This record gives sequence, structure tokens and C-alpha cells, in this order.
Amino acid sequence: MERLEFTILRNLVHNEEYSRKVVPFIQPEYFDNRVEKVIYEELTKFLVKYNSGITKEALAIEVESRNDLTGDEIGSARDIISNIHDGVVDHQWMLDSTEKWCRDRAIYLALMDSIQIADGQDDKRNRDAIPSILSDALAVSFDNNIGHDYLQDYEARYESYHRQENLIPFDLDYFNKITKGGLPNKTLNIALAGTGVGKSLFMCHVASSVLLQGKNVLYVTMEMAEEKIAERIDANLLNVPIGDLVELPKLMFENKVTNLGKKTQGTLIIKEYPTASAHAGHFRALLNELALKKSFRPDIIFIDYLNICASERYRGNGSVNSYSYIKAIAEELRGLAVEANVPIVSATQTTRSGYGSSDVELTDTSESFGLPATADLMFALISTEELESLGQILVKQLKNRYNDLNMNKRFVVGIDRAKMRLYDCEQTAQEDILDNGKEEEYNFNEDKPKKSFEGFKF
Repeated sequence: MERLEFTILRNLVHNEEYSRKVVPFIQPEYFDNRVEKVIYEELTKFLVKYNSGITKEALAIEVESRNDLTGDEIGSARDIISNIHDGVVDHQWMLDSTEKWCRDRAIYLALMDSIQIADGQDDKRNRDAIPSILSDALAVSFDNNIGHDYLQDYEARYESYHRQENLIPFDLDYFNKITKGGLPNKTLNIALAGTGVGKSLFMCHVASSVLLQGKNVLYVTMEMAEEKIAERIDANLLNVPIGDLVELPKLMFENKVTNLGKKTQGTLIIKEYPTASAHAGHFRALLNELALKKSFRPDIIFIDYLNICASERYRGNGSVNSYSYIKAIAEELRGLAVEANVPIVSATQTTRSGYGSSDVELTDTSESFGLPATADLMFALISTEELESLGQILVKQLKNRYNDLNMNKRFVVGIDRAKMRLYDCEQTAQEDILDNGKEEEYNFNEDKPKKSFEGFKF
């Protein structure tokens, strides 16, 4: 019976349509026979260089011209090439069989690599790389999409304009306005704020609201303990001031959590890592582990927060500047969002000059301006004594790939720090804010409304 590897080589010589479809996906190491591997390498070199299939005669000459083969191997190659004859094989069966063979070989090689890593025989990779290696092997498939043909694919493009995008909506009206309905998948969204302003509060609130929508939420924390994040979410979802949680009787607490579970089909997982110890590779491994052990796949990921992540690219931040390091983290997290097909929400600190400012700018991003260059949405959370007295926090858009940045560039949301909640303010609160392009609406007379922001720098 003819081996599949030989059938693949035979069709690569005689079926140019087949070879053009499969060559991008077949790796030379998939062939466990060294001679067949060499023959495949020469086949693909010829195809790439001359943009045409190779004949048996040319293939034999190319193989025999190599200086890394023994006499026995050259003899074996001659035998294989001489037996490569044309034959009718169903095209789709050949494609399906080749795809399965590629996947099986990729998984086998990934397992072998994983065993070597686990045994400490790989100097370049550690055990954190194993889930990624196995995931890549399991994902092997023949994807025929090689790009969008602008003139030929207009129908698909037109349909995409009218397709309802899968968004994660906010429970805050103005955030939905600036994002056109919520956060799309494959995006990185950043809140910029000073220490104590409310970065974690914002993320805990949004995580709580998404859970109530019946969606799965993964919250990664590197600043606070898992229990502290859960405590903030308890205050939000159970409608109990955070300081009073410890006073709740166990039965009452249990009933509240049980009743909450009946209101949602979603799941919230909180995972803690030591500060600056985890990077996108660890998060990818966590996603794989959650999928295997709990059948859990998140609809959105929160990372609290970006600046205290590690970089997968630069280990230990030894000889790289902060601009490159933070930009690398942002790029890796956005790449993870694309791989996992989810939005990622994170945060960053303001610089010293931005702390306490009533008009934070992109330039107030701490450590690296490469972060806003990578983010899809970036906004500042601003708090002052006057805003605190009103129970409000000011939001200023800094970058927005979803909507016009100058529409609702600044707006306020209510904040209840005791219950770790945000809420929509009355429209009159928004009217006191001066957006770019609007006429000044402040009242500097003695009868000015209580909610004016006189003295603020906008």
C-alpha cells in the first residue's frame, strides 16, 4: 500500500493546483523520513523560485546536487523519484488527507517538544511555552483566504458594512455613545488615571455589568489580591457598601450570591499574579487551562493593570528603555485580544504632572507614549475636589478608533465609591461641560448653577 507521504510528494510533482494550495502549510519537519524531507525541500524551492511545478528529471538533478546526502540516501532518493508517476486521485480527498496528516504531525512534534521542555532539555524555552506550542499544533488547518481582493470581493465587503458586529455593551450611556454601542472583539481599551482616582473601580464596575449580561468575564489582577477584587465586585453586585460586607451574616451573604447566580448565565473568574511576573504568554496559557479544566472561554478580559505586566518579548526589562518595554506589553496584549477574539480592558497611570490635573492629555501617559499608539480606545478618568463633592468623575476621550473623538469628548459619570459603582448622571450635568467646538456655557454670575466647573482647565 502506498504511504501517504509518498502520495503527497507524487501529487506535488504532477498536480500544480494541489501543490500551490498545500505548500504554504506543509513544514519539512513533518516528514519523518530524511530523504522524503530533502525531496520536499527541493520541490518547494523550485516552485518558489521559478513559479512552476518541477519535473522528475529536474527534481533528481536538484536532489543529487546537494552535498549533505550520503551515497545510500542519494540511491534512496533516486528510487523514490523514479516511482513518482502520474495518477488520478480525487482532489478534495487529497486536500483533506493532507490537512489531517499535517495536523497529526504537528501535534506529534509539539508533544515531543513539550516533553523535552518538561525534562529541562530545551535551553531557550521554559514550561510556560508548552500550552502555546500545543495550541498552535491543534490550530493547524488549510486556510485558503490569502487576502481581500478589492475589486472582486465587493459583495462580501458590502455585507460586512451591514453586518451587526458583536459588541460588549456598557451599562453607561455615554460610553456606549462614544463606542457606537460597546467594545468590539480584538481590541485593546485603556483607562488612564492617577493613583486612587478609580482605575480598578472602573474595571470592576464594567466587569460586574458584563457578568449581569450573561457573559463570561476573566479578571486578571497584579496589583491587588483576588479576594480584594472579589470584595469590590461584591459591593457592586450585592448592593452593599464595601465597609459593611464584613458585617453581613453568612446566611444573608450566601443568599445574596445565590440569588445573583440565578440572574445570570455568565461566569466571572478572577486570577491573581505577582506584580510584574506575568505576560501575554502566561495569560494565553491561562486561557487554555480554563478551557480544558472548566470549559470556560471569556467574552471579555480585564487586566489590572498594563504597566505592571511583564513583556513576553523583553525578559526582565534588563536593557530596554521604558518606551519600548511598555509598547511591547501593549502590542502583546492587543495580539492576545486578536488571538482570543475578545476585547481586553486595562489601565495605565498618569505622569506626575498629569496627577491631579483637570485636563489630562495623551502626553500624560506614564512611561511610554507607545501605549496610546497601540490602543484602540483610550480615555482619562479625572477627579478633583469639586467633582468628588458632586459624586462625579470626569471622562475625557484621548483616542478613539470607534467613533469621532470630538463627539462627547468630555462627559461625567456618577461614582459611588462605597459600593464601587458608576452610574449615568442627569443630562444637566453634561451641559455644564465645554466640548471642543461648542460655545462656552459657563455662568460666571453670582447666580451660577451649583454644578458649574468654574476654574477647571478644559
